[in-house]
Amino acid sequence: MKLSFLNQPQPVLTAIMAGQTPEELVAESRNAEADGARGIAIDLQDFKPEFRNVEGFKRIVDAVNLPFMFYFYRNDRWGKPTDEERQEVLLAAAEAGASMIDVMGDLYDPSPREITRDPKAIDRQRKLIDTIHGKGADVVISSHVGCAMNTEEVLEHMQTLGQRGGDVVKIVTTTNTEDELAEAFRTTLHLHRELKTPFIHLCTGAYSRPHRFLGPALGVSIFFAVARFEPRYGLPQPRVSNMKAVLDNLRWNIRELP
Repeated sequence: MKLSFLNQPQPVLTAIMAGQTPEELVAESRNAEADGARGIAIDLQDFKPEFRNVEGFKRIVDAVNLPFMFYFYRNDRWGKPTDEERQEVLLAAAEAGASMIDVMGDLYDPSPREITRDPKAIDRQRKLIDTIHGKGADVVISSHVGCAMNTEEVLEHMQTLGQRGGDVVKIVTTTNTEDELAEAFRTTLHLHRELKTPFIHLCTGAYSRPHRFLGPALGVSIFFAVARFEPRYGLPQPRVSNMKAVLDNLRWNIRELP
């Protein structure tokens, strides 16, 4: 059976990384696997254009016995590709054997809170998702909202994303106060109760770290950590080894309760 983020026990500890060459990303993936990661997520912002093809992606995907997720947001360091051009790169990754592709919630219609409500853009997203599925990959539909949101707002946002045909829904909100952190925990628990789709609920900000460590035990399906700290990209996640140690020693998961 092909490795997947969805056919193994959840939550899935996933190493997140960026790099310029297949060799660099293979090495990082092997380091992450050795530390206990069960999936790899690759940001293509700095991946050199000459490797953005099926052959380049296969060199990465075939090197490590873990499922791979690829994402490519509007932050390319090598140019200014359109939304359409970036999806062609991601389709090449799916063709090469990627397990999951990230589709932005405002793809084809850049919008506040990274969620489009435009019917034409949504229809194009659905068609893209069908194409990705046709290549054997799952889809996570994501929004990085850049602000705090309450539980009801997040639930509506995630339910809306979930109507577009993806397999996982994802949102990243901001927590910069004690009240926002408390609301983030309330939100994760509410999503666990209400959503039928696997979800990723993450936070950034001054008060985000406790939620990063505990969210996976409260219902988050896929969560991210770094194999090592890399100054070029400033990825803020904890280390894979630290995340694994916390969850292993917590020995509690809301999914296991009667």
